[in-house]
Amino acid sequence: MMKPNLPIILSFNGGYVDTAGFLMLEGLFTAHVTGNFVMIGDALAHGASGVVAKLLALPVFCLTILILQSIALRVGATSARAVRAMLIAKFLLLTAAAIAAIGFGDFSNPDGFPLISTGMLLVAGMAIQNAAHRLHLSSTPPTTLMTGTTTQVMLDLASLLYDRSPERPESVKPRLVRLIVTVTAFALGCALAALATIQIGMWAFVLPPILALIGMAVHEPDQKSV
Repeated sequence: MMKPNLPIILSFNGGYVDTAGFLMLEGLFTAHVTGNFVMIGDALAHGASGVVAKLLALPVFCLTILILQSIALRVGATSARAVRAMLIAKFLLLTAAAIAAIGFGDFSNPDGFPLISTGMLLVAGMAIQNAAHRLHLSSTPPTTLMTGTTTQVMLDLASLLYDRSPERPESVKPRLVRLIVTVTAFALGCALAALATIQIGMWAFVLPPILALIGMAVHEPDQKSV
């Protein structure tokens, strides 16, 4: 069974990467890629730049998952080993993104190669995290998008407040705790990313690969994933 720490680490990292990317890469969503459609509309309406990276985010996201799953199906790896392979791939992509961000040092051109390449590395890394959750961690809350999780938190709170709920409190409470922990971890990741980008700039991108390493450490490949 997957250690409960891994989904929490993934949620924290999801919030961190998405916020850092948004703040440092001209409003690019690297984990919640559908948000880029809104940003594209904003850029077109107000004549802002930075549209290229936002247009590329969804195709890169989709292509990463397509390639990843094709390889996984061809190899036929067990669920636990597939998760570990995904964590390794995510670590490598996030490391490359950190090196690129620090190496380029400045994204003065929103449509330039430095920003686009760094952004797409982050998008690919978070695509892998999304795929890992969907395929092998589906019993845990999503780690990169909190809309559905927050909705369920409110539904569960309502269930606990009223006796007419079809679910018994003993089944609702454990789920509610897991959901709240997930949302809290994601929010803390967002807050730390905001602080880090202000204090250390591009060096803020060093933390995501470190978190990926921690995720690899808490995952046990000899055990079956949830």
